[in-house]
Amino acid sequence: MYVFFSKIGGFLILPSNFLIVLMAAGLLLSLSARWRRRGRLLTFAGFAGLVVCAFSPAANWLIVPLEDRFQRPATLENYDGIIILGGAVDTVVTGVRGDTALTMSAERVTITARLAKALPAAKIIHTGGQGMIVSSQATEAEGAARLFRDFGIAPERIILEDQSQNTWQNAVYAKKIVQPQPGQRWLLVTSAYHMPRSMGVFEKAGWTGVTAYPVDFRTRGPQDSMLGFDGASKGLRRFDIAFREWVGLAVYKLLGRSTAFFPGP
Repeated sequence: MYVFFSKIGGFLILPSNFLIVLMAAGLLLSLSARWRRRGRLLTFAGFAGLVVCAFSPAANWLIVPLEDRFQRPATLENYDGIIILGGAVDTVVTGVRGDTALTMSAERVTITARLAKALPAAKIIHTGGQGMIVSSQATEAEGAARLFRDFGIAPERIILEDQSQNTWQNAVYAKKIVQPQPGQRWLLVTSAYHMPRSMGVFEKAGWTGVTAYPVDFRTRGPQDSMLGFDGASKGLRRFDIAFREWVGLAVYKLLGRSTAFFPGP
């Protein structure tokens, strides 16, 4: 039930959705002579918010601190396993088309080819089930497994967890399957903006020896902090992603599913 409401809530809190609802409410109020002034104010506020989110550097102000929180390890040696978090596979299209369709976070899974070669003795753990409630969809594990075969990774190295629907379940369900032991070292792979929450969750879930390996960077770093956008869809998409992640950090801390509001190295 929590997962269902979290998905609905996640849709409703996206700034782009909220601002459009605000504009729609303002337009409806404007039809009434009694509420016309307030309706116009709401419409203007929604429009102004959309312009700021779409074209200003605001999205980069939010996402750069997330992406720069953790750095990749200087060397890749002596890791027992590589944990890849879901989010890279479009489960709906994959289920219908019969081949793996990737999302904008594709690097979460494509980087596995490089890491598996660099760490030939490491296990490959992919954790991800179905993120949406849609019929005829595949699991992320199914799509990832197909790619891993194409990468030439030996089947005995691969461990698939196909029930999780959020980051907390990623950590808990994968831990139950893998049974990590004290002294073992694990490489955690996910999008850079998602890494702070992921590290806090895995530590809270009882994983030890986890090292961050961020991928799927959306910015170059602090030099993009004052960079705006030349397309409304680009700015709105990035603002939605960053805003939702900050909300996720707060919610996970309040629910006791993370070690801190903004986990760090």
